[in-house]
Amino acid sequence: MTLTSAAGIISLLEEEDTQLKNFALSKLNDVVDDFWAEIADSIEKIEVLYEDAGFEYRQLSALVASKVYYHLGSYEDSLTFALGAGPLFDVNAISEYVDTTISKCIDHYIGLRVKIMASEDITIDPNLEDLVNRIINELFVNQAVGIAIEARRIDVFEKAITSSNNVEEMLAYSFKICMSVLENRQFRNEALRVIVRLYNQASKIDYLSVCQCLIYLDDPVSISTILTQLIQSNNQDDVLSAYQIAFDLVENASQQLLSKILKEFKTTLDANNTMEVENNVENTDSPSAEQTDESKADNQKSDSNEENRTQSSSEHSNMDKILEILRGDITIKLMSEFLFRKNRSDMQILKITKDYARNGMAHTATVIANAFMHYGTMSDTFLRDNLDWLGRAANWAKFTATASLGVIHKGNEKNSIKLMSHYLPKDNTSSNGMQSGGALYALGLIHANHGHGILSYLRNQLKEAASQPIRHGACLALGLAALGTANQDIYDDLYDCMIHDEAVTGEASGLAMGLVLIGRKSPEPLEKMITYLKETDHEKIERGLALGIALIMYGCLEEADIVIETLCGDENSNLRCSGMYTIGMAYCGSGSNKAIRQLLRVAVSDVNSDVRRAAVVSIGFVLVRSPEQCPSVVSLLAESYNPHVRYGAAMALGISCAGTGLKEAVNILEPMMHDSVNFVRQGALVAISMVLIQQTEATNSKAPTVREYFTKVIADKHEDSLAKFGAIIAQGIIDAGGRNATISLLTRSGHVRTESVVGLLVFSQFWFWFPYCHFLSLAFTPATVIALNSNLQMLKVDFKSNCKPSVFGYIPYIQPSKEKPKGKIPTAILSTTAKALARAKRGEDIKSAIKSERKTEEPMEVDTPSKTEAKPVEKELDWELLPNPARVLPAQLKYIEFPKADRYAPLKKSNKGGIVMMKDLTPGESQETLEPLPDVNIRSIDEEEEAEPPEPFEYEED
Repeated sequence: MTLTSAAGIISLLEEEDTQLKNFALSKLNDVVDDFWAEIADSIEKIEVLYEDAGFEYRQLSALVASKVYYHLGSYEDSLTFALGAGPLFDVNAISEYVDTTISKCIDHYIGLRVKIMASEDITIDPNLEDLVNRIINELFVNQAVGIAIEARRIDVFEKAITSSNNVEEMLAYSFKICMSVLENRQFRNEALRVIVRLYNQASKIDYLSVCQCLIYLDDPVSISTILTQLIQSNNQDDVLSAYQIAFDLVENASQQLLSKILKEFKTTLDANNTMEVENNVENTDSPSAEQTDESKADNQKSDSNEENRTQSSSEHSNMDKILEILRGDITIKLMSEFLFRKNRSDMQILKITKDYARNGMAHTATVIANAFMHYGTMSDTFLRDNLDWLGRAANWAKFTATASLGVIHKGNEKNSIKLMSHYLPKDNTSSNGMQSGGALYALGLIHANHGHGILSYLRNQLKEAASQPIRHGACLALGLAALGTANQDIYDDLYDCMIHDEAVTGEASGLAMGLVLIGRKSPEPLEKMITYLKETDHEKIERGLALGIALIMYGCLEEADIVIETLCGDENSNLRCSGMYTIGMAYCGSGSNKAIRQLLRVAVSDVNSDVRRAAVVSIGFVLVRSPEQCPSVVSLLAESYNPHVRYGAAMALGISCAGTGLKEAVNILEPMMHDSVNFVRQGALVAISMVLIQQTEATNSKAPTVREYFTKVIADKHEDSLAKFGAIIAQGIIDAGGRNATISLLTRSGHVRTESVVGLLVFSQFWFWFPYCHFLSLAFTPATVIALNSNLQMLKVDFKSNCKPSVFGYIPYIQPSKEKPKGKIPTAILSTTAKALARAKRGEDIKSAIKSERKTEEPMEVDTPSKTEAKPVEKELDWELLPNPARVLPAQLKYIEFPKADRYAPLKKSNKGGIVMMKDLTPGESQETLEPLPDVNIRSIDEEEEAEPPEPFEYEED
């Protein structure tokens, strides 16, 4: 019999007998999903039973009440009674009620734990704690780690990792989650220390992963200790691990951290040298003895000492190599050599663009595009071949053109002064200020983030500068070369420049101070910069300081909230712009919902268009770790009535989705290339080139169409100059680094790449100041895999790519158009004349046919088959071999196989590209290595090439 009403069961709740009430509650619990509406009318009776402390079955009444409130949509009350149900609430039950209640419970618990971490005086209900613990115990390990991180439960976090079946894999997963989910810097550091401790407890320690954690913890002492321990090991694998760690440090660590590691490492090295000298002195001064058993023992000891000296010499050699790697010299040399060897720039593109560059804006854009296309290749052929055309540049265009040499010769630090000597400021004051300033800027670009060898020279040039353009270039150069060093002396020099209140100089110095102190959250400089921004009358200085303030708070997460609140509440629009960029920098790569909500609110509410644009652009920085989310976040903003918001949406997509070829991003940007507002089209063109950089037709079907559209915009004489500027720049970006570089805001180890963030932030300001375009070169990353042996030489090995060569191959060169020979224009024929000629022709045809019948029949001619037969189309292979150093795009890495393990094996387990140390499995055999390239002949672009020496000859005397 089917139950049609719960009224009878409800009436039993009024009985005096406890067992009848228990029976009624049990039945109501069974039918509550069907009769919850009827039971809701009597919910007070159930609540009274729960509140009766003497009632034996009060937990069951709480469970029934919880289910009723769940159906009523009152989830807070439902959770409250579910906590009262105690163990009767089955976390393993499969129902929507249980799933929803668990979700609400976890969210509520996480919210309380976050408030407790923020030093708020809150007490957590023991029933809630108990329920959460039961939920965690029943979860999968991955889910438990996630909840532990969000709920700030370090004990649960450690327990979840150690209870996993694969601790090593769970440690790697936990590290990834810590870096992508955690917004609280303090708890993140606690979690990373737990991960380091668990790594060190393993039977075989993964030092590569340990050092990745120590980079975030900013712990140079521990890193130096690990390197020293590995170098002094007798195991060759440990030495290779030390080299690999050193290369990873150069890629991921800041200049300041690297300098601290070098200092600690040198201290250890000096201590070892002192001990070795003392031991040698003791052995030398020991008295001689007769040839007895004691002397034999001394001989054996001498042999042992000789072996120790040999081993010590090997350790010194290894330490010297480590020092050279940590200075960054080897990495820069290898990457420069790769870009030089593999340069596949298409000069025909530049030639076509140059022919259409008929105004100053297009001229400057072409120079910048050439710099991007030849980034790091040291190939300035285009500039040398077009010196007359290049000479048209004037004023700041000349400054930018000179600085473009710094992009082309990026990494050529050894010859940088010689290269720019023709343009650098001389002792006399007659030098061209624009060229000299541009040359100093070029030096900064060449030495960006690796400027320890050029800083003193740049400081002297800044002090002796005779004009604003020179000071402007010197400030930018110092900021680039001293990026992240937190050098107090350089900061003081830059601050002294700013307080002279020169607009052009002040803009560069304000930005440069932020570059030097990036991520340091230094309170005193921050206060000075904010105060000066409020007091100055120069908008240029305000904009420079706005960026500098944002850079100082880079990566600070919640520690930047007070500064952000101060900036965003000010009436000065440039301070509010700074607030938006500070959010983007402080929460860069965090994916913080709080940060995105704040940026979206400002993007639709602020009265100033510059502030709204800055807010939307900053969304791209927050979402760099999750680019697939950016299109959905900014899709509505891309359709805004405000063109500044649309422009910001385009740039946000370009920043977040750079190098991904993400189809959703391209689908939003493609219609924006046809926007009615010129600067929106410009932003869309630049952004889509950043998304499609190094993409082929196989990886994104729209890549060829977009490239053709760039050419169409450039060639269209009716197109606006702003859109043309964007199209020309886009051409340079999409083929950056000789088609061997990409844009990546994350390092291969998963760290947010500081250089790329700086480059894209300042590049986005070309809206105001076009020389900032060159900063984009900081975001370019060579797409390569380079295999090295223990002597740090490139091995002659091939990598196998398990996909068709066309999928990730180079874009074919543009073939130069073949002009038809000019001839006479055909004479126009009237229609009446044509008809008369046709009738005459028909008459002639009839006469010739009659004559042919009278002649002897001639044999029929047969067409002879052509001797050249069509060649069958060769089927493309499903794989290819890539010689070391190999061009390997990020999306191609999963298809790459290292050489077979019969000779070499990579030290790293996962293939993430970059520099890879190879273990020699047969050390006794000789190794084939690549010869390093000779130094390129360096000379200024307007110097005449020296004549070649004459051929050898014999001089005969008379």
